[in-house]
Amino acid sequence: MLGPVILAASRSDRMRRLVSAAPVTKPVVDRFIPGETVDEIVPIIRDLTDQGLELTMDVVGEDITTAEQAEAARDAYLELIDRLKPLDLGTRAEMSVKLSMFGQALDGGHELALKNVRPVVEAAAEIGTTVTLDAEDHTTLDSMFAIHDELRKDVPQTGCVIQAYLFRTEADARRLADSGSRVRLVKGAYKEPAEVAYQQRHEIDKAYVRILRTLMEGEGYPMIGSHDPRLITIAQELARTAGRKLDEYEFQMLYGIRGDEHLRLAAEGHRMRVYTAYGTDWYGYFMRRLAEKPANLRFFARSMVSKG
Repeated sequence: MLGPVILAASRSDRMRRLVSAAPVTKPVVDRFIPGETVDEIVPIIRDLTDQGLELTMDVVGEDITTAEQAEAARDAYLELIDRLKPLDLGTRAEMSVKLSMFGQALDGGHELALKNVRPVVEAAAEIGTTVTLDAEDHTTLDSMFAIHDELRKDVPQTGCVIQAYLFRTEADARRLADSGSRVRLVKGAYKEPAEVAYQQRHEIDKAYVRILRTLMEGEGYPMIGSHDPRLITIAQELARTAGRKLDEYEFQMLYGIRGDEHLRLAAEGHRMRVYTAYGTDWYGYFMRRLAEKPANLRFFARSMVSKG
């Protein structure tokens, strides 16, 4: 399987230099990451929302090694919120954050990440929108969930992400569904050992459906993070069975993948949110997009052959 190899490469400085220097890389990266600055991304936000889509914005960059970098990440999100305010989009443009960007892996990282992310969550609430805490590798999740619980005391609409391939996730989903949380369910995009995660695609898919049923039958707000046509159909059926209206759950897909499907779901009345990343530190994000789906890797490979 190529996925684990690509995920390993996402943490390789040598591969980072090689991929970044390749002349074909930028046009391919642009498919997934449409801008590097807030000035570049604001027109994208306007265009997508004008088409009836919603967004969750991610400022890319996870390799934080100093407290100063973590504060800079906080400030980047605060700048984004400042630019979103006059657009008056409310929850049509929310934010996704990785706590690693806010210093979670540093000494005293749990407290540092909470300190840095809190003003972002509070500022988002002030302009009528929300923040979702992205899930990272399994060693970070206890901290992420604890920060999620703490933030929800003051900003209850704060969301979080759970990953179907982890054994622990079914129990996490039951707790979150009972508490009325906003929860994005994804398959998972990190290299995890067999001791904590399913390794086979069919096992992950079956877990995804079990977990999604729990979320649909619970008290929270499910967010279906998948491009898989079969899972999208299953999600619609589970929502109908649970008696959910179209505004009581949403679909989420990545910018640059299945754009026609984004528009189709929105036209049918579904809430369809596009996960849109921007920024200069794009390498880790880009490599995980390649690892998640063979078609993404084929797209990159074809571009290298045709442009190289």
